[in-house]
Amino acid sequence: MKFLSLIGVELQKIRRSKILLILFLATIITWLPSILHADMSFNAIVSPEEDFFIQGFMAVVWFMFPATMIVNTVLLSQTERTNRGILKMLTLPVRTGTLCAAKFIILLLIAALQMLMTTAMYFISAAIVTQIHNYKFMLSPLFVLKEVGIIYLSSIPMIAVFWMLSVFIQTPIFSIGTGLVSIVPSVLMINTKAWFIYPMCYPFYVITSGYGDGSISISEIETFPWLPVAAAITLFCFIISCLRFGRAERRSI
Repeated sequence: MKFLSLIGVELQKIRRSKILLILFLATIITWLPSILHADMSFNAIVSPEEDFFIQGFMAVVWFMFPATMIVNTVLLSQTERTNRGILKMLTLPVRTGTLCAAKFIILLLIAALQMLMTTAMYFISAAIVTQIHNYKFMLSPLFVLKEVGIIYLSSIPMIAVFWMLSVFIQTPIFSIGTGLVSIVPSVLMINTKAWFIYPMCYPFYVITSGYGDGSISISEIETFPWLPVAAAITLFCFIISCLRFGRAERRSI
């Protein structure tokens, strides 16, 4: 089976799952507090429109986005274990590593979709509070898309770690619990010089990096040693996941 065909099969599974509903609900829930408390942005050290952007996306990248990805990762993994579907997939003329890679690509697409939905909700929320407070809360679309793109790219190593955990830990409750626990130290790690060794803090570090100096430009972060370490972590987690994926089920065939 060709790799693109596998991607198509996985996309069909996503359409029948609850993943898209979870993304939609998470997006709505995340931005409601920002709309209700938009007046607090007038007291920030940056401009109100910049603070509205930062506060909204801080809530997204610190907890909601990682938590949603943890749940979606487990759901994506469980689509194969429900009714022993993984055994049927493993009987196909396809390597387990290829199947794992296809699922990881789908996971990245899910993450991209969530960030797009979050961005769309930002613009909707900014338009709403603009009307409520008679002040323009909306930033330049090009600026917002650029910054969100950087946040998404910075989250890829984190997603690779979550995927590896879901492959190793087959019990859903333990997999979700382990992932959620890994989010907590991110607040502490961004304040250390070794933040780049902890992928779960990458998106949060990116969005908060320029806030303290009265700026929200997050595209000037020092890339060394961050990028080499991030690339190494992503590659390591991906390779280990591909080697491990389906091993237990294949032994039972």
